[in-house]
Amino acid sequence: MITDLIIKVLAQHWPAILCLVLVGWLVRNRYHNGLNKYPGPFLASLTDWWRFIDVYKRRPEVTHIALHKKHGPIVRLGPNTLSFSDPEAIKTIYGLNKGFVKSDFYVVQQSTVKGHNLPSLFSTTDNEFHMQFRRCVNSAFAMSALVQYEPFVDNTTKLFLKQTEKLYVEGGEKACDFTRWLQFYAFDVIGEITYSKRHGFIEHNKDIDGIVSYLTKLFNYVAPIGQIPLLDRLFLKNPLYLKLSQWGLIDGTMPVAAFARARMAERLPELQTEKTAILPTSEKQAQLKIQTPDLLSKFLAARSARPNFMTDTLVQTMAVSMAFAGSETTAISLSAVFYYLLRTPRALARLREEIDEAARQGKFSDYETGLVTWAEAQTLPYLDACVKEAFRLHPAPGLPMERVVPPQGMEIVPGQFVKGGTIVGVSAWVLHRDESIFGERVEEFRPERWFVDETVSSKEEEGKRIKTMNGHMLQFGMGSRTCIGKNISLLEIYKLVPTLLRRFEIEFDDPSREWEIVNAWFVKQNNFITRFKVRDIVMPENKEYKFDGRGVNRMDVLLNAYLYVDGGSMSVWKCSIRTQDTCM
Repeated sequence: MITDLIIKVLAQHWPAILCLVLVGWLVRNRYHNGLNKYPGPFLASLTDWWRFIDVYKRRPEVTHIALHKKHGPIVRLGPNTLSFSDPEAIKTIYGLNKGFVKSDFYVVQQSTVKGHNLPSLFSTTDNEFHMQFRRCVNSAFAMSALVQYEPFVDNTTKLFLKQTEKLYVEGGEKACDFTRWLQFYAFDVIGEITYSKRHGFIEHNKDIDGIVSYLTKLFNYVAPIGQIPLLDRLFLKNPLYLKLSQWGLIDGTMPVAAFARARMAERLPELQTEKTAILPTSEKQAQLKIQTPDLLSKFLAARSARPNFMTDTLVQTMAVSMAFAGSETTAISLSAVFYYLLRTPRALARLREEIDEAARQGKFSDYETGLVTWAEAQTLPYLDACVKEAFRLHPAPGLPMERVVPPQGMEIVPGQFVKGGTIVGVSAWVLHRDESIFGERVEEFRPERWFVDETVSSKEEEGKRIKTMNGHMLQFGMGSRTCIGKNISLLEIYKLVPTLLRRFEIEFDDPSREWEIVNAWFVKQNNFITRFKVRDIVMPENKEYKFDGRGVNRMDVLLNAYLYVDGGSMSVWKCSIRTQDTCM
């Protein structure tokens, strides 16, 4: 019989047949969607295992920069994957209403709840779902909402300053793992903003509930597995594992999700009283606004406004997402700003002088703790240039932000039509080093590139140049999928950098020691070790200053002025800051 004959042939010649099938599969990959015309590593055109291994080595951004330097603006990174560095590509790939969707790389990043994938605003590949989800919570992240969150940031920052002095200055100078310390700060800030409650990282100076360790392991998994998403179905999203989770036999709840769930449990009873439940939606929203204006209250308000879409599960998803994105990327960016400032003494000196001059002119409202407000930070142009340059040189995302070409295909750049289903993307690490956009010496930290060059005759051209640079920054993504927490991250960064520089002298523990970069989707830094010295806060000139707090503070010591407490009443002392006259 024919069947017997086939089985016999297979049994006798299976090695040869297997080789033929493998060769056929590799040839198919090589010529898939006509991508063989694009340059790149030969192995990358045959199998995604090439980029899996490259990402697994934790420095794929170096590979991508080198490949684009060698091959030009389009590089093939896989059988169905193209990387673009042409500035024109970002308008097409990330532009509004272009029909591109996120690839399955983002599905790998979705958490699971009771055996089901839980797409977040960041990880969903459904544009319609994303649009509805974002519409529900968008107002909570508007620039106008920052004023409501600034007190939360200030609360954590004051504790951060106090703990920095206590742990790393008092009792002898001590070395600080600055990246880890900044991540603790970012986690606690986002905890306050989201739940009005810190996680406790700064107070205890340790990884609470192993959250940071868990995130590190998660991203170490996501980055390489995301290159071959099918592997995720064999590991974390294995059908058997998911089924056991559905049955309650396995609890895969993330520690940060447990924290979010506990905060929701605390809040829900006060928001779900019988009286509130029967109120019209408009009255519900009015009552919810009375609550603490943190993000969780806003998410719950969105749930009341659109209960058919914004479920408790999505509320928790947003709360958990804030911890992921709000801590990791902000800490990375803060570390980059400080590292490059310390590596560039000229820039650090200029920034410190800008801050000190603002202080001498009385532009800051706080001369005791050194806190800088958001509004005050916006008056410091060199600070703005330093932050932008750190964003440029060390963007948090370290892989191309993948999108899938619509079924009908698309001309990504003029003359380059790409078939539907192809995965395309742009890496911020590649684009941010484009000399045609950012000028010469792109590997250098040079904040001055963000200023109008006064030696150039055409100020209009200089304005266009800076506008072009701003328009090609991808550290927060681009288009409709731009990071929704961007403004909160900027709030933290623009406040903390000048505040720390007012309060402390910061230096490397060992200037000869370079930091270590680990690219696990987000490009984290290790071995960034610093030391701190308390710095006298620069005081206003030609102004009278009142001291009416309790005890002796740093400004009192500076001026040899001491508060006098008589019978429990506090006297108010006034003295000239410039002349240090005797207090009256």
